[in-house]
Amino acid sequence: MKIPVKYTVRNIGTRRLTTALTVSGIALVVFVFSAVLMMAYGLQKALVSTGSDNNVIVLRKSANAEITSIISRDQGNIIMSMAQVARAADGKPLASGEIVVIINLHYANTEGWGNLTVRGVSPEAMTIRPQVKLREGRMFRWGSREIIAGKATTKRWQNVSVGDRVKFGGDQWTIVGVFESEGNGFESEFWGDVDQLGQAFQRPVYSTVTLRLDRPEALGEFTSAFEKDNRLQELEAKREKQFYEEQSEAMSMFIRILGIAVTVIFSLGAIIGAMITMYAAVANRTVEIGTLRALGFQRRSILGAFLVESLLLALVGGGAGLLLASFLQFFSVSMMNFSSFSELAFSFSLSPSIIVWSLAFSVIMGFVGGFLPAIRAARMNILAALRAS
Repeated sequence: MKIPVKYTVRNIGTRRLTTALTVSGIALVVFVFSAVLMMAYGLQKALVSTGSDNNVIVLRKSANAEITSIISRDQGNIIMSMAQVARAADGKPLASGEIVVIINLHYANTEGWGNLTVRGVSPEAMTIRPQVKLREGRMFRWGSREIIAGKATTKRWQNVSVGDRVKFGGDQWTIVGVFESEGNGFESEFWGDVDQLGQAFQRPVYSTVTLRLDRPEALGEFTSAFEKDNRLQELEAKREKQFYEEQSEAMSMFIRILGIAVTVIFSLGAIIGAMITMYAAVANRTVEIGTLRALGFQRRSILGAFLVESLLLALVGGGAGLLLASFLQFFSVSMMNFSSFSELAFSFSLSPSIIVWSLAFSVIMGFVGGFLPAIRAARMNILAALRAS
């Protein structure tokens, strides 16, 4: 004989205080667990979306980030002249030789200073990255000490608005526009003329060269020709999206490991809370358990009933914690990018896999917390249980 589910559900509401405390504890743990995964996923999503499958980025083989890469102007010209590079209507290659440097700026709302990325770009940069669009002001004039600021920088840093002047590289730079880029990593940067920034920072070389292929499937042809050129042997080419995926791996893994370690510690308290609640349920229903056994219900039915009750409590708590965590999607955070040593702004992001993992984690807590009490209930002696009245 199997105990009906409605019997289990009815018993959940009989101990409102302990049930509420257990559900709250599980909800808190699942909230932290979900928040960690959402942060790691949001970071990864922001960086990966920075790159495009249609673009190829070239940098020095030994460099693990743009700021540590060096490409000579001559090498840049060789790369841009390759047959597989797409051309504009006027015949110019759709490629951008770029330099990437880090500057120090004052935070807007807190004391202290932080690092911000400044990217020097070529005129074709906006063409090969159509997701970058001006939302305020105008484009900087080539050959001038003007820059445009990513949307995220206007909230994070002091005096970063259209018309403001920022001092770096030994000169004053005027912010003439603000751009957005679908929430990716570019929004945490300043952009300016590659030649002007190169002069200011005394960098007569490129950090990277980003280019658009004449067709997406031409990557194999391009890399084959690239590798055969002896002048480019110390450089490597890869899809831009692949490059930013690699950049995101170390940071997102660090967040996951640290966050999950903290969550596991918190989960011990939630498991103990669930265990106390279920032991209390067994103690309060001793006579009821004895009656059920006397009526012919088997031990496994009693075991299953208490386990289902514990799992239902955990699912309610997990659902509540996940619901609370979903509101984090309305917030943005900023943290240090380990590869570039500059700050990157991104939003928490929820995915179907995070929902599944969070609910599975709550179920595991419910199972671990309810298993021993359920065993105790199933092994209870019929006569001893009936005499407890």
